[in-house]
Amino acid sequence: MSVLATIRGPQDVKALDPETLPGLAAEIRAFLIEAVARTGGHLGPNLGVVELTIALHRAFDSPRDRIVFDVGHQAYVHKLLTGRQDFSGLRQAGGLSGYPSRAESEHDLVENQHASAALSWADGLAAAQRLTGRDGHVVAVVGDGALTGGMAWEALNNIAAAADRPLVIVVNDNQHSYSATIGGLADHLATLRTADGYEQILRLGRSVLEHTPAVGRPLLAALHGAKKGLKDAIAPQCLFEDLGLKYLGPIDGHDAAAVESALRHAKDFAGPVIVHCITEKGRGYALAEQADERFHQVKVIDPDTGHPMSAAGRDWTSVFGQEMVRLGAERDDIVAITAAMKRSTGLEAFARRYPDRFFDVGIAEQHAAASAAAMATAGLHPVVAVYATFLNRCFDQILMDVALHRCGVTFALDRAGITGDDGASHNGMWDLAILQAVPGLRIAAPRDADQLRTQLREAVAVDDAPTVVRYSKGAIGPAIPATGRVGGMDVLRGHAEDPADVLIVAIGALAPMCLDVAERLTQHAITATVIDPRWIKPLDEQLSVLAARHRLVITVEDGIRTPGIGTTIAQALRDTDTDVAIREFGVPTRFLDHATRDDVLAQAGLTAAEITRQTTAALRPTMNGSRST
Repeated sequence: MSVLATIRGPQDVKALDPETLPGLAAEIRAFLIEAVARTGGHLGPNLGVVELTIALHRAFDSPRDRIVFDVGHQAYVHKLLTGRQDFSGLRQAGGLSGYPSRAESEHDLVENQHASAALSWADGLAAAQRLTGRDGHVVAVVGDGALTGGMAWEALNNIAAAADRPLVIVVNDNQHSYSATIGGLADHLATLRTADGYEQILRLGRSVLEHTPAVGRPLLAALHGAKKGLKDAIAPQCLFEDLGLKYLGPIDGHDAAAVESALRHAKDFAGPVIVHCITEKGRGYALAEQADERFHQVKVIDPDTGHPMSAAGRDWTSVFGQEMVRLGAERDDIVAITAAMKRSTGLEAFARRYPDRFFDVGIAEQHAAASAAAMATAGLHPVVAVYATFLNRCFDQILMDVALHRCGVTFALDRAGITGDDGASHNGMWDLAILQAVPGLRIAAPRDADQLRTQLREAVAVDDAPTVVRYSKGAIGPAIPATGRVGGMDVLRGHAEDPADVLIVAIGALAPMCLDVAERLTQHAITATVIDPRWIKPLDEQLSVLAARHRLVITVEDGIRTPGIGTTIAQALRDTDTDVAIREFGVPTRFLDHATRDDVLAQAGLTAAEITRQTTAALRPTMNGSRST
């Protein structure tokens, strides 16, 4: 029987002989490569933390000791060591989450998967344990990429001020977040990684003094104050110790015994301790070791070649990226900003072509937005490309730095709407609601590739207000031609000047579904007009006029219903005294479990069949010709 098969929980990991740990690590890597290749998921990060996670569960006693992962996509090994070894449904409905999940295990504590938050959680947990007298340690596992986020430094500032609060911070330093970690902190950590001379001299000196009779230990204590000078002589001053945090490392993160030893020393210290582990993302899988962020998260792949098992069609991200390159060639004021996601947001080609006009700020969306406001003030037009779910992190900067100052900044929101398999924290379903509150901001929701290109160009032409272009995840469908135009809105089906039963307002990527609904309604003798408003903030003034020619207006969006675009349209109709009934279809305001995108949409009632059913039911009382209000 394999060693991994005997693991039912952390107690089994603790019981293993140290000699078995390399074999366990090899089994875990083989398991991950095979399992994640079948389902897709975060492969590279987990291959890099195998020994580190083994050491964590040998040095600490979860769940009495609280282990917080930042971010949780590196928690697959943790799941395996806490008794969850059925990965067959990973990130699928009814299967394991791709992140820590309280519903799965008492060993999982923090589910929020927006980076840089773990240190704040750990600080709060440590404070609560001191006040309540609860026994146990608090451990935060953070990546070097997460330390580029300002929130992490806010937490470190508070942790450093609480010297009596035991807390172990494990820095998993693999020189990557999604892509290579950049910035001053990255440079400093790189310096520490190469400071072998300091570590060797310190270990040698400690060993000699500890074995010197009578005077050895007193001398060791006396020389502790001189350690700083030695460190300054051999390596630059240690950033973490300057903050008042005890620092251990750098340590080979693939030496389970060395990591375990460091962790045991750290937990015996009365205050906060940094344990700095050097790891290799993708360790043990040659394809992932040699690649960039392509193996950070994979689709279903052939494990022997690393190639996807199904050919990927044209997607929204690549269309955006191609158009950015064209815009860069036409306008030298266009600059691109991303938050550690150059390839994932489609900006890789732009960065190669125009390196001086590309800025990767690390996992620091707040800085990205405020910096973009400054660039716009200085005469540039920044395009900030982020996942829609991460836009939440910089709302204040969009409101008070960009919009208040009427800065011409374009936010390109990838993965807008339901994304599905990454679960509650990654669905981009909040942007349409939260951005409604920003004065002057304009939002475009393209329905196809042609509209994405066109509306991106319309967005960067605006130099006196922030603009947002939001688009979906994955494959992009065929072009949907307009059959007419009313104001700035495209008519996709029907004739705008003719009365009809239903006006369907299709938002962005849900336009094909709305056309399907219209076709289904004809089977019930119900006529429908389908429009794409294109710019959904501000609403076109002609919308109320068009709505008045129908008995029912339905809105279909992949953001939360309240307060979404449908709610905004309903208010606009009331404000213009437009006497027409309205039904809003969207995502319920709740956190959604992981599943495929189609499954989550179905759970939200966003299918052509369900919308048709509810629409026909809403029209029944008016089928005799009376007006519904």
